[in-house]
Amino acid sequence: MICRSALSRGSKLALGRQGARGFAAAASPKASYEPTTIAGVKVASRDDNGPTTRLAVVAKAGTRYEPLPGLTVGLEEFAYKNTDRRSALRINREAELLGGQLTAYHTREALVLQASFLREDLPYFTELLAEVVSQTRYTTHEFHEEVKDIIHQKQAKVDASAVALDAAHAVAFHSGLGAPLYPTPSTPIDSYLNEQAVADFAAAAYSKSNIAVIADGASEHGLQKWIEPFFKTVPAQGSGSLNEVASKYHGGEQRISAVGQNSVVIAFPGASLGASSPETAVLAGLLGGESTIKWSPGFSLLSQAAAPGAQAKATNYAYSDAGLLAIQINGQSAAVKKTAEAAVKALKSVAESGVPQEVLVKAIAKAKFTLLSGSEVGGVGIVHAGANLIHGGSPLKVAETLQALESVTGDKLKAAAKALLEGKASVASVGDLHVLPFAEDLGLQV
Repeated sequence: MICRSALSRGSKLALGRQGARGFAAAASPKASYEPTTIAGVKVASRDDNGPTTRLAVVAKAGTRYEPLPGLTVGLEEFAYKNTDRRSALRINREAELLGGQLTAYHTREALVLQASFLREDLPYFTELLAEVVSQTRYTTHEFHEEVKDIIHQKQAKVDASAVALDAAHAVAFHSGLGAPLYPTPSTPIDSYLNEQAVADFAAAAYSKSNIAVIADGASEHGLQKWIEPFFKTVPAQGSGSLNEVASKYHGGEQRISAVGQNSVVIAFPGASLGASSPETAVLAGLLGGESTIKWSPGFSLLSQAAAPGAQAKATNYAYSDAGLLAIQINGQSAAVKKTAEAAVKALKSVAESGVPQEVLVKAIAKAKFTLLSGSEVGGVGIVHAGANLIHGGSPLKVAETLQALESVTGDKLKAAAKALLEGKASVASVGDLHVLPFAEDLGLQV
């Protein structure tokens, strides 16, 4: 713990106030999304009465649900193209005149259509997002002249770290969550992807049963007023079926030869969305990555384990019915090998000997910051809130989760690390396979 005698007067006052304030900010309306249902549409919102609003439609159309490779990214690229009521040019001009921002992106579970704008323009952008969902025209000329080229450009940009992370998901989950986040350059998407296939996928995914509307900076009254009339055109049920396969963890190893880049992912079963597993979040904070403090090597295990020429970080990828706690190491092949060996050794030391109390306090604090900052960031908070709703859950309760993190003890963290190492790992290596280690070399079971 911090020695109070070593603190300045200002620091002592700050610590003293912490007990009185607690985490009041975490319990404020801004911290947690409040769920409701409006005209058959699942909605979650929070409002700090600020001047700007972020509004998003989160659809169950991530890569785990696509029946054919490339459909998710194809649907993403058709966002804000021609609709039955407006041309793409008109959409662009109107959004610019209002000072708005329009984005579309996807995760393994969700496709997100997001608009950021001035608060008073909620009616326009609510109508626009409903129109994109229910009235987009999946035309042949737009697919061949624009959408297809953009997809091929993104394929070419897939690097070794992305391939390694996809490979780790593939050996961990096989189908479903094992589908790559973006099609790799070797994926023959031209055999599967066309405008009609994208339209069929949209018809299956864009329905009231498969979407959620998430608002950050809008009142529930305003949402009630505008969602009900504008989302009437969205069908209650999809006209087709999605690739809904329950996730099952397998574990294994995959090695892919590549020139110029090297990446190793060492992964274990993690915490799913909404699961009560605070030990996983604290363990991710303990493993950490590069130091976040200037002039300090950092307290995290990976910041200390990383060899010169390599970067390492730990992330818990949380999904609706599974999670993957992944350590990713990128850099020069020899440095990646050395860092991977040191990372596994550090994890084994936690499983065998635990961690000092001071380090545990730091790891819990890091997990709290990650939780709170993720909730505040529009993209991360919106995706998590929407993913929970479309899978039948409820948005994260920040105050309750903070309390769970505070309950993690050294023994619980030690037991969590031990359980990971006793089970099967998922290991993926991309790069110079002559140098990069096998899972067996690292002492891992696959």
